Amino acid sequence: MSGGRVPDFFIVGQPKSGTTALWEILSSHPQIFMSEEKELWFFSPELASNAPPRKPFALPRDLDHYRSQFAGAGTGQITGEASTTYLWSPSSARLIAAERPDAKIVAVLREPASFIRSLHLQYVESNIETEPDLARALALEDERRAGALPSGTYWPQLLLYSDHVRYAEQLRRYFEVFPREQVLVLIYEELRADNAAGVREVLGFLGVEQDAELVDSKANQSVVPRSMRAHRALEALTTGRGPAAASAKRAITAIVPRGARARALETVRSRALYRAPQDADAELMASLRRRWRGEVQAAGDLLERDLIKLWGYDES
Repeated sequence: MSGGRVPDFFIVGQPKSGTTALWEILSSHPQIFMSEEKELWFFSPELASNAPPRKPFALPRDLDHYRSQFAGAGTGQITGEASTTYLWSPSSARLIAAERPDAKIVAVLREPASFIRSLHLQYVESNIETEPDLARALALEDERRAGALPSGTYWPQLLLYSDHVRYAEQLRRYFEVFPREQVLVLIYEELRADNAAGVREVLGFLGVEQDAELVDSKANQSVVPRSMRAHRALEALTTGRGPAAASAKRAITAIVPRGARARALETVRSRALYRAPQDADAELMASLRRRWRGEVQAAGDLLERDLIKLWGYDES
């Protein structure tokens, strides 16, 4: 499969910071063609070879396959994709710049303590994280960095949570290979407070019509499993892992249409197995703000913004 081109712009992360909603909104703009699937991960090779079993599409194998994801772009449309691994990955900025040095980059930063809490919830739900308690998961970081990583999890390197909030280091990788005017850094809390203004800023940055009628989105909200045993059982059924699960999945696949299967599983997931997370532990969150205050200061200095005050780190 061939055709298409390397995209004109990239939404590079962070995860759990509104990037899915932004991808959906931009997909509805008549002058923008976004890849049909989010999270192509092509420029983060650390992960692309180890996709989770329930990934609903084949990840691009090579540059031609990747370019084909944008072959449907119409005349005059700009193209883009969104992969939240691109900010975390040490190699993504360099690899993107090698293929598309004129690309525009959109990054979204979120207050670190809230971000890590939300990320941990996502990793538990996705079976990347095996420890459902955030404080205990963070306490395991030194052991995990030394190599004691869960053997049955996908992408165990993602469980080094402190690496995700090295915002200054992550942004510098892009500033080293792209001119500053090609990199837009948004703040999640500001985007959430005034989504319309944030979207207009992105559209202006991309050079497309800012007054187009767009869809609204509140995608990818955090949930927690009511039961880890039930959660893992549903995951096994969804992915077909294990002989019993594989047999059940084949039987269901044979008699239930794909759309109905997806709706039924989502109903089970949302109503029976998951609930909204409880309020964050105030003491733990305060300790995380103290822990990552230096990272916030470094990112603020790099961006020439007072992130310490914006995110309340002057009160910790």
